[in-house]
Amino acid sequence: MSDLAPVLQAFFTDKLMRQRQASPHTVSSYRDTFKLLLTFVAERTGRNPARLGLGDLDAPTVGAFLQHLETVRGNTVATRNTRLTAIHSFYRYAMLRAPDHAALIQRVLAIPSKRFDRAIVSYLTPAEAHALIAAPDRTTWIGRRDHTLLLTDVHTGLRVSELTGLQVADVHLDTGPHLRCHGKGRKDRCTPLTTGTVTTLRAWLAERGGQNGDSLFPTRRGGQLSRDAVQRLVAKHAATAATACPSLSEKNVTPHTLRHTTAMALLRAGVDISMIALWLGHESTEATQVYLHADMTIKERALARMAPPTQPPPSRYKPPDALLAYLDSL
Repeated sequence: MSDLAPVLQAFFTDKLMRQRQASPHTVSSYRDTFKLLLTFVAERTGRNPARLGLGDLDAPTVGAFLQHLETVRGNTVATRNTRLTAIHSFYRYAMLRAPDHAALIQRVLAIPSKRFDRAIVSYLTPAEAHALIAAPDRTTWIGRRDHTLLLTDVHTGLRVSELTGLQVADVHLDTGPHLRCHGKGRKDRCTPLTTGTVTTLRAWLAERGGQNGDSLFPTRRGGQLSRDAVQRLVAKHAATAATACPSLSEKNVTPHTLRHTTAMALLRAGVDISMIALWLGHESTEATQVYLHADMTIKERALARMAPPTQPPPSRYKPPDALLAYLDSL
């Protein structure tokens, strides 16, 4: 066996799972990164991934892999940087397990992340959000499930992983109605519910039934919806809603678009940005600053509060400096 395989296996089992207790999402993201990297290197070298060594994954090879992600696979710079983060994490671990490759590892760790332009977030207007929520056919069980899911997501701003992970026991509809979710970074948080959302959820729970540990929005067979399934149902209902609200056809509506919609609704209602960060489960307000750039009406209100510019007061006459006056006369 090569010197790469045992270090890589120990990285996942010892570092990620035992020491860091990384979430399943993090483990799967790192796993996919190394599956792509090993497949790329195997095609270049003609050797099976199990026979590759650390020497085969030097800085030029990793750099070529990152370029391959952008040019061949069509990944964004943000995705490229995420893959590089996983690679850097492994090489920092490998530094302790394979000190004889220290020079190679240092060169890989020196590969920088790429800077990239941050696009203005896309979100739905109130009319577009209403059309999307109304799109599912509520004469069917699937339509009622999708209607409740979309309404819940638009009014809570949950991440898609948080939404699919909701269980029946996470819904509290008595005094102070709210949803409890286990969010990113192993943080639990509660999100309040509007009156309309409470009414819809109460009707859905009565129809859905089930035990406390069952998924709130299950598949036909009672299992948990996948991320891809939520992505598809949002896209399907957005296409249907576009017939009643044509502006939706100009937008790429994803589950994350609904999260942005929640944030923008809160911001327009005058909610402080630090509270929006807490609502969305952001670690700090830095990630929430992007919403301040997305809505021109907020900037227009700020402009309206500015005092109109006035002409500067006339200044008093000052005689020219004698030395400068002499130089001007030459």
